Amino acid sequence: MKPLSFFTKYSTQGASSRYRHFNYFYKLQSYEYSLEIDSFLDADYLISLYAKQPVSKTKIVLSYLKRLFSAARAAENVVIEYELFPYLPYFAERLFLRKRRYILNFDDNVWDNYKNRWLLKRKYDLLVKNAAGVIVANQFLYEKVTAINPRCISIPTTIDLDSFTDEKEKFDTFTIVWIGTPVTYRYIISHTKVFQELAGRVKYKLLIVASKQLESERLPDVEMEFVDWSAQTEAYYLQRSHIGVMPLDEDSFSQGKSSFKLIQYLAAGIPLVGSAIGENNRVIKHGVNGFLAHAPTEWMDGIEKLYDSALLREELARNCKKDAYAYSIQKYFPLYRAFLEKIFV
Repeated sequence: MKPLSFFTKYSTQGASSRYRHFNYFYKLQSYEYSLEIDSFLDADYLISLYAKQPVSKTKIVLSYLKRLFSAARAAENVVIEYELFPYLPYFAERLFLRKRRYILNFDDNVWDNYKNRWLLKRKYDLLVKNAAGVIVANQFLYEKVTAINPRCISIPTTIDLDSFTDEKEKFDTFTIVWIGTPVTYRYIISHTKVFQELAGRVKYKLLIVASKQLESERLPDVEMEFVDWSAQTEAYYLQRSHIGVMPLDEDSFSQGKSSFKLIQYLAAGIPLVGSAIGENNRVIKHGVNGFLAHAPTEWMDGIEKLYDSALLREELARNCKKDAYAYSIQKYFPLYRAFLEKIFV
């Protein structure tokens, strides 16, 4: 394969970039390809974003300038996370891509970000139409993209099973874990009443693996613990918890979510409870590896069943472990590599 340039949105601190680009980039390196990778936004940007602090405008300008330089000297073959230049119209991207073959990679319905912006609302459609290939994370995105470009493959956001090899002792208190970013913590807030009513029925702790700074937004009347996410402690907190949850809202952005939280819970071997929305409906096998919830009562019923029966938790946990391979980099790296070699002959 000819030299290949990767363009990600974030550094390794961003989950989408880490799991959908950097992890594959590192594996490809062992095959002695000529590779380079460029991140548009650095770790400091995410730190400011998650802390809800003003982002330096100077740094943003410098990010665009760095990306301009990197794009100008990119290889003939390019893999792009979403787009080269956020919030710039399609023709700006076309200047750099017209003489290159490129693959786009999507894990969210990012079309929603531009739907009310006249100059940008068709940007992703045009990028997809002219792409040599497209990688998507779920069925919703696959159907959306293949209507524009048939050269598409569906590869979920994958987990490395080697990170979840050692068994961990469970927390003493029944622990419901949620892992994510301060941005997506809004889904926990939108389900406040569910967690509050559940607190009146069972004794549990809601563990938030994201940022300690979210403590200022804790749910009233719910026992909660907040810890900072890190790659080193992620598996530790997930495996010590009893169940993992993924609440979503009824909106088009949620329909395009890749359900990666659920995939992480599968690898950790903990039963799932999630909103019956989008890709969640495919990852969760109702009554087999977890429970789907359409309404607040179903959320509480599913969690209560798992709270009341250690045998049920153990049975579903075993099924989670079995299902985890279906969403692993161990399974999908050969498919990913083959797709790149097919497109970038």
